[in-house]
Amino acid sequence: MSFGAAAHAARPRRDAESACPCGAGVFGTCCGAIIAGSPAPTAEQLMRSRFTAFAIGDAQHLRETWHPRTAPASIDLDDAIEWRRLEIVRTEDGGPTGERGTVEFRAHWRASETGERGVLHEVSRFRRVRGKWFYLDGDVEEESAPR
Repeated sequence: MSFGAAAHAARPRRDAESACPCGAGVFGTCCGAIIAGSPAPTAEQLMRSRFTAFAIGDAQHLRETWHPRTAPASIDLDDAIEWRRLEIVRTEDGGPTGERGTVEFRAHWRASETGERGVLHEVSRFRRVRGKWFYLDGDVEEESAPR
């Protein structure tokens, strides 16, 4: 599963005017709108909203945006991991009229209990079904401490 797994308690939601965890704008008009139910216009925007869902502890959004064919039986979020920053490395296809897309990203994290830091580097695949983007799966390229 992207971004790891483990504990259960959700983090509090963000204020609509605060910076979006994905780094692309203001939460309410960026990922907040997608998490609230607006469809993601691109595979990259769905990726950003999923990163934000991990950052704020919204397992429901993760379930709703995971393709049913590849979704796990349950999603457990790890409260000890703080998702701090998202870097989009590249996108391939996945535009407003596409059916498939790929997003390569680096998600920077910090373990709240130990202070350990790292980077999850993944190439994720997405598919649009009946006008809605879904996360299919991803290949983890590397996991390392940041430079």
